[in-house]
Amino acid sequence: MELSPWLERATAEIRDWASSHGPVAVHPSLGVDEPALREALDVLVARLRKSYPFFHPRYAGQMLKPPHPVAVVGYVAAMLINPNNHALDGGPATSALETEAVGRLAAMFGLENHLGHLTSSGTIANLEALFVARECHPGAAVALSTEAHYTHARMCHLLGLPTRAVAADAHGRMDPAALAEVLATGDVGTVVATAGTTGRGAVDPVHEILALARGHGARVHVDAAYGGFFTLLAQDDPDHGPALVDPRPWRALAGCDSLVVDPHKHGLQPYGCGAVLFGDPAVARFYRHDSPYTYFSSSAPHLGEISLECSRSGAAAAALWLTQELLPLDRGGLGAVLAAGRRAATNWARMIQQSPHLELFQPPDLDIVTYFPRSPTPWTGTAALSAASTDVLDRGMKAEDPVYLSTLRVEAGAFAARHPAIPVDGSEVTVLRSVLMKPEAEPYLDHLHQRVEHLVRQHHQDRVKP
Repeated sequence: MELSPWLERATAEIRDWASSHGPVAVHPSLGVDEPALREALDVLVARLRKSYPFFHPRYAGQMLKPPHPVAVVGYVAAMLINPNNHALDGGPATSALETEAVGRLAAMFGLENHLGHLTSSGTIANLEALFVARECHPGAAVALSTEAHYTHARMCHLLGLPTRAVAADAHGRMDPAALAEVLATGDVGTVVATAGTTGRGAVDPVHEILALARGHGARVHVDAAYGGFFTLLAQDDPDHGPALVDPRPWRALAGCDSLVVDPHKHGLQPYGCGAVLFGDPAVARFYRHDSPYTYFSSSAPHLGEISLECSRSGAAAAALWLTQELLPLDRGGLGAVLAAGRRAATNWARMIQQSPHLELFQPPDLDIVTYFPRSPTPWTGTAALSAASTDVLDRGMKAEDPVYLSTLRVEAGAFAARHPAIPVDGSEVTVLRSVLMKPEAEPYLDHLHQRVEHLVRQHHQDRVKP
């Protein structure tokens, strides 16, 4: 899709709308010198060229990629108006778009009745879910997997909530047996499950967690910020084939109390677009507040009345709504984008298992692949393995034909549980990590694999040079 003509169309349409309200002279204080603008823009573009190529499949490091051009068009169109979705008086059109877009997200997860809205990030979305959890069970603890995102502990600290650590199994998923022991203490009010950890993409057994939590009267919040859209791949489809992920955790999401998903990850949106959803609309009572200068334009609920945030970009809602119009939330729409990354991850895992130069750390649940270099002779310890992983990362970024990977620090016991034959000689082990969230990674996979293998060979060759 060529972006330029659609941006021109969007700006022309908004300009036409603006002119319908009558002419407005630009105030002299807002004028800028065009030669100076050209010069400053040249400097800006030169500095932006120092960015990593997030758009290219050679970038397989962090969970980063540009938004879809459709999202850019929708965002720019609304940004020229700059609506604020805190209140209907600040964003009447985009508030309606947000309600529709969030409704589609809720339907994707099977939430028939819901309360939800967009947020500026997944962190804020999780903060809101934990805030409601605190109000539902004052003083009760929050149970967190040792593999949960670090922001949960930080948000619990901010909210004054005690936390209880739950051990993970050998795959990095919350261990139901360990959770049962924690729940047996009787002081847990909320369990946080993760559908797609940001380190390894591991999916907790939400279906088992939900049953355990309900047996102890605890809420279940699911952090699906990274993995949430993979629910589109969790069922067989007559036109698109069998499920590409284990369906059981995803089917359980509809029965949970709250969940978070980040459209600015797999939803193809610009940054500044998270979402929180609650299964019980009655939790709106915890948000109640008043403002003497907003909420006057309609008796209908305003988004700011069910949100902790105040000012929020209406452009984010417009971008998400337009993207959903063109790439609907089903297997043939947005699901096809995720399916390409999922296939790339499973195929690369298979290639790594057959490689003489790489070893798989653990099989991928989603589209994050973790692995490490093999050694021509047995590794003397994990310190040497960690150094090799770091060296491969550095070499890849500096090569003439670069590949951009990332690393993951793994607790020594977790590594030993997966690879007991390698001696552990430190508290942490560094392995390589690649996020294949761009669909372009699928046709690029052979080249990516060959390049990483080559980097490993270079590392070992340089080690034996006199």
